[in-house]
Amino acid sequence: GEPILWWSPDPRMVLFPEELRISRSLAKTLRRGHYEIRLDTAFPTVIHTCSQPRPGQDGTWITPQMQQAYCRLHELGYAHSVETWVDGHLVGGLYGVAIGSAFYGESMFARATDASKIAFAHLVRLLERKGFAVIDCQMSTAHLASLGAREIRRSEFTRGLDTWTRNRAAPEKWNED
Repeated sequence: GEPILWWSPDPRMVLFPEELRISRSLAKTLRRGHYEIRLDTAFPTVIHTCSQPRPGQDGTWITPQMQQAYCRLHELGYAHSVETWVDGHLVGGLYGVAIGSAFYGESMFARATDASKIAFAHLVRLLERKGFAVIDCQMSTAHLASLGAREIRRSEFTRGLDTWTRNRAAPEKWNED
């Protein structure tokens, strides 16, 4: 029943792909490769799972109406999911929106140790290959900081948007290639 508001934190948490930091333990997990990464194969499930309240939270901003809107963006090729699968089960993932050379991370979840970090590490490498300049993480968290994200002033972020969104590449479905 609450209105949807525009959220523009100051400072803003971002990750420049070349600044990704992988801890030794995560590097070991990534090398072990006991998981499968899939792109855009379970978008509605990822966003629905991200919408589930976390411990200590009563609700979520990812309402059914927001899920529908993001699913429509996914159908149009703007919204994407990166999914971590183990033994045929979706155990972690994230979703966000790609515009120009910026990826706007919206939410992530993990049902197994490091599952969201695995998805995030693969997202960063994918975006690096595609020439993306920045991942907008929005809110500052210790989890994202441990991966190399950092805070920048809102004014710096909005100036960056002028450059990052200038590239109007056509929306696309992502695949593993």
